[in-house]
Amino acid sequence: MPELTRDLKPEEFKEYYFLKEELKDFCRSEGLRVSGSKEDLEKRIVHYLATGEEIKECSVKKSQTDSASEITLDSKLGENFKCSEDKRAFFENQIGKGFKFKVKFQKWLKANPDKTYRDAIDAYFEIQGSGEKTEIGKQFQYNQYIRDFFENNDDKSLDDAIRCWKYKKSLKGHNRYEKSDLEALM
Repeated sequence: MPELTRDLKPEEFKEYYFLKEELKDFCRSEGLRVSGSKEDLEKRIVHYLATGEEIKECSVKKSQTDSASEITLDSKLGENFKCSEDKRAFFENQIGKGFKFKVKFQKWLKANPDKTYRDAIDAYFEIQGSGEKTEIGKQFQYNQYIRDFFENNDDKSLDDAIRCWKYKKSLKGHNRYEKSDLEALM
């Protein structure tokens, strides 16, 4: 796997997997912004490697959110719902200490700004009870790889999966699980 330097071609950068921390380190060393998702960092780096310039990004002013004491069961979720600590505290108080902002629930919260917190709690229990697997976002290649590994190798350990992942990410090309990954290591 090549080292992430300013001499790397954008096309070659896209062919390899880099950890978010590696992307942030590169951005810091080149004076680029380090905020945002892994996908944001990758876009920023591809643009920089192609042009030598930083992407001109608009900054979004964050609005003040309700505090936990102001949230009631009949409060509306609102536009641009953020999974903040005050909202976590509210849901934990209503649902219990086992509450977690899982991906599918987060998507529901963001897609239903006109619903109430009472509706959200009902949706949470419905989602939890469905047993349906959550779709893993494309930026979470490691998580998807591990899930796919175990769907094909239920007799293997997490250590086996991680060894295969490390092998796979060192190769040029996609990072999806293939049976040949395990065969290459055995």
